[in-house]
Amino acid sequence: MSNYVADLMAQVKAKNPAESEFHQAVQEVVESLAVVMEKHPEYRKAKILERIIEPERVIMFRVPWMDEKGEVHVNRGFRIEMNSAIGPYKGGLRFHPTVNLGILKFLAFEQVFKNSLTTLPMGGGKGGSDFDPKGKSDNEVMRFCQSFMSELFRHIGANTDVPAGDIGVGGREIGFLFGQYKKLRNEFVGVLTGKGLNWGGSLIRPEATGYGAVYFAANMLGTRGETLEGKTCLVSGSGNVAQYTVEKILQLGGKPVTLSDSGGYVYDPEGITTEKLAFVMDLKNVRRGRITEYTDKFKSATYTPVDASKDFNPLWNHKADCAFPSATQNEINANDAENLLKNGVYVVSEGANMPSTPDAVEKFVAKKILYGPGKAANAGGVAVSGLEMSQNSLRLGWSREEVDERLMGIMKSIHTTCVQASEKYGTPGNYVNGANIGGFLKVANTMMDHGIV
Repeated sequence: MSNYVADLMAQVKAKNPAESEFHQAVQEVVESLAVVMEKHPEYRKAKILERIIEPERVIMFRVPWMDEKGEVHVNRGFRIEMNSAIGPYKGGLRFHPTVNLGILKFLAFEQVFKNSLTTLPMGGGKGGSDFDPKGKSDNEVMRFCQSFMSELFRHIGANTDVPAGDIGVGGREIGFLFGQYKKLRNEFVGVLTGKGLNWGGSLIRPEATGYGAVYFAANMLGTRGETLEGKTCLVSGSGNVAQYTVEKILQLGGKPVTLSDSGGYVYDPEGITTEKLAFVMDLKNVRRGRITEYTDKFKSATYTPVDASKDFNPLWNHKADCAFPSATQNEINANDAENLLKNGVYVVSEGANMPSTPDAVEKFVAKKILYGPGKAANAGGVAVSGLEMSQNSLRLGWSREEVDERLMGIMKSIHTTCVQASEKYGTPGNYVNGANIGGFLKVANTMMDHGIV
């Protein structure tokens, strides 16, 4: 079977050169599924895994727009429609200078398994642009979003492909994108999720990814008869996911002590309280400032700027019980993993997509800590996107309590699926294998039902 994995990865790298993140995501899944492919030769015969790896459709287009000074800019737009076996393509849009085809293919590939785990009927997709909304005026962001949607609208729809937000795409951007879609199509449908509450959005959607990652950690701790009460938690990032991760940690009695952005991180040994979190939310969501300002307001905290010459991130080098990487891919390397383990961390729940490198994941799994991979731990965001789609289809809105209760139920179900799949295939307690196998089986069996399409 190791030959099968090696041969398949050789094909993937030959067909998709210079897409290292995509190779990394596929490698992790393929290694987990080796035992499944051995037990189910019918999947190999039907080339199920090869078909999941190959996107059903890749859309790439130019996005011209004009800034406040009248200068014309040209960005590149993408939508990767990866797999629609169990439902319409579903996945976020990312606006960030690092966006390229390989990163979006990795995200879309992960999304297929993540969406499958939610129990909701959603396929996997991802999209975005190398446009950077940081430092742009609202009018510039609006003009870019309108130009972006003027091409994307041809390829999406409530029953075809339903994008959401991701890094760089929040409520402001979703609003501009939806307004342009509605104008071009002359229809009001649930084509995007993360919408404003006044026009089809769902309560809890902004909070969902962060809340879900904490619920998943709580479920993992529950297997050892523990809770988050009194646990010290390291959180990276300071955007949507990190903010609501901190909020839910506080609600469950934990003590978050770090937050970060691209410039550096803050460490507050006294804990980031509800009052301090409110300051961060205003800083990041309204004033769009930098996390270093936290230390100007709260003297108990220290700020450490990013030092590219270091081969580790000092954020992960503090005494703690739990870690919630909530910033971006590959932010925890092998050295960071060593530091986390050395400092007593035994719970890692990933709010970001693939934030741990393969070497780091290997160390977590080898030490048998409670390690929740992103495709399981951060599935809460897309789960509530799915609930938003349901509410749009029914033309009604559920209460905050009802959506939160459904989210808790979905995260518990995802946890159960991971535990059962890992046990069934001989690696009990290995959430990486559990998530990959549990997510794969539903998609694979559906593809077998549909035939070779």
